[in-house]
Amino acid sequence: MSSQQPAVRLTGWGRYAPAQILSNADLERMVDTSDEWIVSRTGIRERRVAAAHESTASMGAIAGLRAIKTAGLDVDDIDIIILATLTPDYWMPSTAALVKEAIGNTKAACFDVAAACSGFVYAYATASAYIGAGMAKNVLVIGAELLTRFLDYTDRGTCILFGDGAGAVVLSASGEPTATTGIELTTDPQGAYMIWLPAGGSKAPPSYDTLSRGQHKIRMEGKETYRFATRTLASTGLAAVAKAGWTQDDIDLIIPHQANVRIIEAVAKGLDLPMDKFFVNVDRYGNTSAASVPLALAEAANSGRIKPGDKIVMVAFGAGFTSGAIATEWTADPSRGPVGDAAVRPEDISVRLPVDWDSVDPVPAALAEILARPLPGHLDLSDVVPGEPEHAHQTR
Repeated sequence: MSSQQPAVRLTGWGRYAPAQILSNADLERMVDTSDEWIVSRTGIRERRVAAAHESTASMGAIAGLRAIKTAGLDVDDIDIIILATLTPDYWMPSTAALVKEAIGNTKAACFDVAAACSGFVYAYATASAYIGAGMAKNVLVIGAELLTRFLDYTDRGTCILFGDGAGAVVLSASGEPTATTGIELTTDPQGAYMIWLPAGGSKAPPSYDTLSRGQHKIRMEGKETYRFATRTLASTGLAAVAKAGWTQDDIDLIIPHQANVRIIEAVAKGLDLPMDKFFVNVDRYGNTSAASVPLALAEAANSGRIKPGDKIVMVAFGAGFTSGAIATEWTADPSRGPVGDAAVRPEDISVRLPVDWDSVDPVPAALAEILARPLPGHLDLSDVVPGEPEHAHQTR
């Protein structure tokens, strides 16, 4: 192993969001809320909901394979797969192991990272350390979440916030001169029970009582979380910027955790930065936890918001309370992203199911009607009479 520490570059990125949309109007029919109430407090207008056949692993595999294609690598060029999630397919095996098989990799070591909404940043930092230590050349880092199956659809304080999706990057060793990356990670356990899922672990294993009490659903203290987020996003981001040797004025774009646009606006005001320095897509996806930052990063790159040489800050906060930030200089060609996305069709990815095991229907009852609707852009041919094709109509 060379005594010189390899440089780490982001070489690939990918994303995936389920096709089905859950709008604020849909939620108005489920819980005491309104579009105006949701938008005014969060900025969220819609979020995505995974279909019954989809899982955290399947979404992560699509995003991950797209990132590999964008990087121009073969699947077996990946040495390690790290997947950040708080909604794994199973408590064991790791969801990363399921992704490995789904994408056809035969050599990577795999493990999951649990740091809630900060998970992707923690996984990115871990991948960077593996490469810097000479233990890996290419690492696939994924953030994937299927949160809509862990929500109480009678609690408007949580069910309006979260959505499903996945994002991924490939980090690669490079011998070329590369700017210093600043990384900052923090944890404040005083906030451990401000965002939590009470049952399902060893402290409160699944039982009739935990199910009847609704303890397998996400609970959150909104005001306390908001205060932590606005304070910590700014301080953690600036700490990473300082470690990169930059000043605040050097930042070209901030990719914040997409929890709430009001939090992002408060951070921008606190830092005295214009909102156009922040990439925001929470209005269309809601809070996708560990998927939030990589999904937004991929969308920013593919939409032309990032160019080579730009100084990018990715910053997140989450349950624990955790926070993390990465300050790095972008070196890849952004035009490769759409090509990578187009190279991987969701229907080409499947996750092998257990033998002799029939799972329950994973779709919450509150979402059954939503997921039964025709998808946007799909033709509903149910009313077509033979010989009268003019009756076919496009659903909207």
